[in-house]
Amino acid sequence: MAKNIHSMIRVRDEERSIAFYKKAFGLSVADRLDFTTFTLVYLSNAESAFELELTINKDRTAPYELGDGYGHLAVSVDDLDAEHARFEAEGLAPRNLVEFKPDGELIARFFFVADPDGYQIEVLGRSGRFK
Repeated sequence: MAKNIHSMIRVRDEERSIAFYKKAFGLSVADRLDFTTFTLVYLSNAESAFELELTINKDRTAPYELGDGYGHLAVSVDDLDAEHARFEAEGLAPRNLVEFKPDGELIARFFFVADPDGYQIEVLGRSGRFK
């Protein structure tokens, strides 16, 4: 069977992106591979072996066009309300908390936050299938 190991996004400012993911999700640099024209930075934390790979193209000056095909990354947290309050206190500009209740049944509670390059991250409370 296949095992998910990482997801990659392209970012312009390595330091700014590392700081955001550390502050927001407790991710730290697990590895950094520097090449002539680009750098790969792998971020992880003790919660999961899954990593976020940041690709920094050294000649890139313009923001990346995220297009209409990108969706979002998702993470789960134990206490969604506390995390939302922490994000607000840290100045990370989380969007409003949402209760997803099609047909009246609570499926998920979540909020979204954007990283410095505009990538959307869904923060879900751990319950149901979102553990």
